[in-house]
Order: sequence, then structure tokens, then C-alpha cells
Amino acid sequence: MELQRLTERHAAEVLRFERENREWFTRSISDRGDDYFTEFPARHAALLAEQATGLCHFHVAVDEEGAVIGRFNLVDAVDGEAELGFRVAQRVAGRGVATDGVRRICDLAAGEYGLSRLIADAAGDNAGSLKVLHRTGFRPIGEVSLPGRLGIRHVLELRPSEGP
Repeated sequence: MELQRLTERHAAEVLRFERENREWFTRSISDRGDDYFTEFPARHAALLAEQATGLCHFHVAVDEEGAVIGRFNLVDAVDGEAELGFRVAQRVAGRGVATDGVRRICDLAAGEYGLSRLIADAAGDNAGSLKVLHRTGFRPIGEVSLPGRLGIRHVLELRPSEGP
């Protein structure tokens, strides 16, 4: 797996990833809705514009064939803190892709993006995401209301990167 910063060239693969895994994702998170797919080109362009401001850092995990198998995002990066969101394809779930991707994004957050704290919310019934957060050092700090379900907020204090 390779973690790449989101670019325009990823658009078709991200759309494929989201379509192929839509039903799988809705088992543990809210559905994006039909508009997400019909308006995808504009949404993708808006993400890239938002990323250009430095307030968000979007990444895709790609396999050896270049297919997107996961997304790992840091949003609302302000005052050294950002919110982490991630999702992986059903075909790679349970194979360590999410854990590896979260570890890599945490390294980027501390090093390249200069962040010192990450927040991540996971639905209380999303055992996979909860395991990933636990394995990568996040600690639960309380409940949070997510669309349609109860969630658990987690925090990770990052150590500054020591460089290569």
C-alpha cells in the first residue's frame, strides 16, 4: 500500500472506490447520499481547493495496481489540531490497511503538517474503527453524537517528528 496526497488524477479511482464500497460503508457510517455521486466532479474539485488552503490534508491509499483501497483525511487543521477520518475498501478490511494508514497519516500529521493533536470519532458499534484507533494510540475521551448513532470521541497527542 502507498499513501498519496489527493490530487485531480485520483478522481476516477476515488469515485470507483466510493461506489463499490457504498453499501459496506453504510453499515458503520452515514450514507453520503445520491447527490455525492451525481455531483462528484464538483465535490472532488472543492476538496482540492480546500486542501490548497492548508486547512485539510486528504490522502488515498492505493494498491500495487493503483486502485484506491482507502482514504485517510485530516480536516479542520487549526492551532495544531485536526480531525482524522478514514475508511478502507471491504476487500482489504481486517488486513491491517486501516491501521497502517492511520499510523502513516499520524506520522505525516506530526512531521509534514506540524500538528500536535488529532481527534477521531467512531460509531460505538464500529468495532473495526475502534480497534484501529486503539492500536494506533488514540484514547477515548467521551461520547459524541454522530448522524444516526452514538459515537466515541478519541484523541491522540502527537510527538514532533524527529526527521529522517
